[in-house]
Amino acid sequence: MITLKRTTYKRAVGGLLVLAAAAGVTLSTQPDDAHARPNTAAPTAEYPHLRALLQRLTTTDGGPGALVALQNRSGRAVLTSGVADVRRHTPVRADSTFRIGSMTKPFVATVVLQLVGDGRVVLDAPIERYLPGVVRGHGNDGRKITVRQLLQHTSGLPDYLDYLKPQDVIDKPLTHYDTRDLVRLALSHRPSFAPGTDWRYSNTGYLLAGMLIERVTGHTYGHEIRRRIIDPLHLRQTSVPADTSKIPGPHPSGYVRKDKDAPLKDTTALNPTVAGASGAMISSGADMNRFLDALVHGRLLRPAQLRQMMTTRPTGSPDNGAYGLGLESHPLPCGGRAWGHDGGIVGYQTTSAVTLDGRQATVMANLYPGETDAQDKDMTATVRTALCAARPSPGR
Repeated sequence: MITLKRTTYKRAVGGLLVLAAAAGVTLSTQPDDAHARPNTAAPTAEYPHLRALLQRLTTTDGGPGALVALQNRSGRAVLTSGVADVRRHTPVRADSTFRIGSMTKPFVATVVLQLVGDGRVVLDAPIERYLPGVVRGHGNDGRKITVRQLLQHTSGLPDYLDYLKPQDVIDKPLTHYDTRDLVRLALSHRPSFAPGTDWRYSNTGYLLAGMLIERVTGHTYGHEIRRRIIDPLHLRQTSVPADTSKIPGPHPSGYVRKDKDAPLKDTTALNPTVAGASGAMISSGADMNRFLDALVHGRLLRPAQLRQMMTTRPTGSPDNGAYGLGLESHPLPCGGRAWGHDGGIVGYQTTSAVTLDGRQATVMANLYPGETDAQDKDMTATVRTALCAARPSPGR
């Protein structure tokens, strides 16, 4: 039986949310998508530490396949390992799309902050102003919870994923969920703490952020993400599915493992309404890198709103991580900080981060939940190694 995972940053479907021993690591020289070609073909001996980590992810760690897309001043590279499909033994493609889980949150937060910059939303106004009467019950009160607190996970609202049965989602992946029902499920429980007094990851806050976007603009959060982010940045492999269970474009199958000794279960087809604005999106390594780089360098937000997004508070994580408004910050072993987010949704585990000097990295494994602790650790190690391996030499 799968139980909800308790991690420092619980991913979009929380805890819902081996053949690989024969799989090798390849360094792709093909385009990582149709519009972003590597500047040069990297030698196969490049990035040895990354190659070793990917090999480990798809052998001793137990995952079917893995991918890392990175970029620095020298150009782009994509490394893949393992298989996209355990029955057909097809390799993971460099131009793969995949579900990104909670990496949806920076997109949603960006739209909200654009509305703040336009004067249509006030960051420190209560959510009651925009969703009157919605946040009520069992000590939860939208008159005392601000928009900022929703985006920064300081609202104290219960996380609706704590009260879904993980096995139901895995066994019935095509079930449609109504956002308001998920919010009501959360609000039938008492808050974790008084608003603004502590930090605890809550996907409920981002369901409400999606509802706020719809109330203010008259369009769904997905429509606004497409209009304000996807189209301007030409993110051709990024989409916001509504009720469709399919993943567009070439993609690895997504798998779960119900317990330690259980076989892999294919869960590629999933109705993303279980995640909604907290984690429903689909993207690729190249697109995620491009989005986060544009975000932290001010191409999507005005300076005042970007400062708000990147103003963080500690979360209590062992590595001194901090959380802003939909954006995580972690120190790197090679110095400096990485900005990004991680994600997990039935079938896929992902992490994406960039640095202010232009380094970018996105990692994907197609097993979640039911992954090993070693996979969790090596996903983090892979993105940090990718960013440090791509660090410009002194004087460049």
